[in-house]
Order: sequence, then structure tokens, then C-alpha cells
Amino acid sequence: MKDEKIKVRVTQNGQLIEALIYSKRASQIEVVIGEGQHSVKCTLTPTTNGRAYAGSVMGREIVYERSPEQVQADIDAAKPSTRRR
Repeated sequence: MKDEKIKVRVTQNGQLIEALIYSKRASQIEVVIGEGQHSVKCTLTPTTNGRAYAGSVMGREIVYERSPEQVQADIDAAKPSTRRR
């Protein structure tokens, strides 16, 4: 199985970093930032306006700029047998 990675933005400086997806649902995305013993796990939850996911890693806010609807569409496309009805 291939590891899925996403690009998240650090809001403080606008830098894009790559995060490994640990689990992915429309209600939340769990990602791992870094590698090996220096990795940090973070939960991204939808923002109040529903346009992105946001979370915090070591005091820094990170944002994944996709809506829950787009994420659900990605999940449905990857596993068509598990679509919501």
C-alpha cells in the first residue's frame, strides 16, 4: 500500500510542508509531520466556514486548504465500495 501525503500550509510564514496521512475521514484528518523519532501527530478538523481543515503542531497552526466535501470525494474515489449512501 502506498503512503498518501498532502501539502499543508504553516499559517505563520506561509511555508508548505508535506504531511503523511495517518487516517482520513470527512470529519477529521490525522497527519504525521516529520520522520522517525522526530515525527509529530496532529489532528486537522474542518474550520467553521467549512473551506479548509486546521490543526496545531508544536504551537504552530497548519491548514489543509480543501473542504470536507472535496475530501469526501477523494475518499469515495479511492474506495468506491465504501461510499456513503
